[in-house]
Amino acid sequence: MNEKYDVAVVGAGPAGSIAARAAARSGAKVLLLDKRHELGVPVQCGEALGEDVLRELRVKPDSRWAVHKVNVAKIVSPSGIAVYMSEKAAGGKIGYILDRKIFDKHLATLAADAGSDIRVGTVVDGLLSDGGKVRGVRARGPNGRTEVCADVIIAADGVMSRVARWAGINTVLKLDDLESGAQFQMVGIEFESPTTMEYYLSSKLAPGGYVWIFPKGKDMANVGLGVLASRAEHRPIDYLRNFVNSRPNLQKGRVIEINAGGVPVGGPVKETVRDGLIIVGDAARHVNPLTGGGIDYAMRAGDIAGEVAAKAVAEGNTSKKRLSEYQRRWMKLFGKRLGKYLKAKNVIINFSDAELDELAEAVQGVKFERISLSALLRVLIKSHPKLLWKLRGPM
Repeated sequence: MNEKYDVAVVGAGPAGSIAARAAARSGAKVLLLDKRHELGVPVQCGEALGEDVLRELRVKPDSRWAVHKVNVAKIVSPSGIAVYMSEKAAGGKIGYILDRKIFDKHLATLAADAGSDIRVGTVVDGLLSDGGKVRGVRARGPNGRTEVCADVIIAADGVMSRVARWAGINTVLKLDDLESGAQFQMVGIEFESPTTMEYYLSSKLAPGGYVWIFPKGKDMANVGLGVLASRAEHRPIDYLRNFVNSRPNLQKGRVIEINAGGVPVGGPVKETVRDGLIIVGDAARHVNPLTGGGIDYAMRAGDIAGEVAAKAVAEGNTSKKRLSEYQRRWMKLFGKRLGKYLKAKNVIINFSDAELDELAEAVQGVKFERISLSALLRVLIKSHPKLLWKLRGPM
């Protein structure tokens, strides 16, 4: 079976669904493909998201998937020194802890409402090309094999994207550029505050990464961690079990869900377009290298990608040069910021636990009225310049 679309999006995560919605809204005939039979499953992130990206992209928060509000971040050093950041200033942002199973389906529904066709349980296993230009994809699904011809393919197929690799873009990650994570959804636990996200730094707890506790209700939370693959001596889930067993407030809790996955933390790929191809989200490594968070960047990139793809199709020009508008726009919007966070990550992961404690001590008494990673790094540099001179450049 052969089919024809203006834009085909591979992967219905947040980046892919937003890209499909944007392209359809701009008048393109769009097909959104995903290998999973149920979108949003398995969950492969901590499920935290700020309200700003939802507001920017006009995605109205819904209590079915925006299940809990948070407005304080607590960062705990190896010896237990706590640094608090809160959104108490006028107009302060709200953070949401999501239910990704429902959230991802909601974004796909928005794409469908905009006019996109959606096909789940469909594996893309090859590209169609003509003279080096991507012309479509080969896929197999419940109705058998098909070839989907499309003027633009948007690759939103996750870490180490196969679509990007087939197009000649290097998606191989070094061990230092990959965080491996594990997460428990737990019930029957206690935490300091139901509106506080907790982060724990320690080479013993999570080498090269951190532990998080994200409340999802009165006695429910996501408890997870990420470890740098090149530094971990044990499996992520073993580090996670050790953390839970060491905390009295978690020991009596019960695990009702286990999730695991990998997060790229090496900064964005250098090229995110080819003739007839755009790469978004985890496939393009649109992830904060310092925190591993990437839903917001993925959604913003997807929105730009869909709009640019639809315009290029309407103009009859889907060359790399024309699609480079996408790369210029996401670079201007958040590319430099990710570059700064990458430099910071490469310095901070080499700090000893004693140095991390020094950093926490240096900012004791500072009142942060915004949850801002850049603001925290700037204060650290001013408070402890000898230790953090390497970070002065990126900030």
